[in-house]
Amino acid sequence: MSEIKLIEVKQSIFAENDQAADELRKYLKEAKTFMVNLMSSPGAGKTTTLVRTIEMLKDEMKIGVMEADIDAMVDAERIAATGAKSIQLHTGGMCHLDADMTRQGLDEFGIAGLDLVVLENVGNLVCPAEFDTGACRNVMILSVPEGDDKPLKYPLMFQVSDLVLINKIDAKCVFDFDDDTAVRRIRERNPKAEVLFISAKTGEGFDKWCDWIRKNVKEWQA
Repeated sequence: MSEIKLIEVKQSIFAENDQAADELRKYLKEAKTFMVNLMSSPGAGKTTTLVRTIEMLKDEMKIGVMEADIDAMVDAERIAATGAKSIQLHTGGMCHLDADMTRQGLDEFGIAGLDLVVLENVGNLVCPAEFDTGACRNVMILSVPEGDDKPLKYPLMFQVSDLVLINKIDAKCVFDFDDDTAVRRIRERNPKAEVLFISAKTGEGFDKWCDWIRKNVKEWQA
């Protein structure tokens, strides 16, 4: 396993963030690199989802992952074990990334030749939704054990997400989770949001998720 870089990133001034995000998207467009901002609560399955995704797509495209956490490097180590390019971002106690923090990470990471970069944001359903990271698309994971009421409790997260992955569908026999209710509540917050049901454990639904990535990467690089 190759050595993983550790970058300490610093938050930019909130008022400047939207402009910095737009500039970052221009940079990504010129580089033909599609970046996804992946958000969820802790334990929803972001890293496990990414590991399976990389295994399915690594022969088709060059993939890199930036792991953002307050501390530790365990997720970046899991990604590096797949052979994908990986970097760990420590936020210095901040519960999210903004556009400038993301740019700091990309500058150290280096995106030359990468088709897809996934920014795994800090795990929570509040702060990450408030800051535009400069990503091309926002994706969030809602896991079955969290319940189908989360779109009601954390509306902004669902409003800013282009795609919602409902993960751990293999556990629906254990938890009180209604698919139709979850989708309805998501669409009430964001009528344009796509919704896909997946299991990072079994791989169910991953063909559609990977097709979503393929389609968006192709359109971004056109």
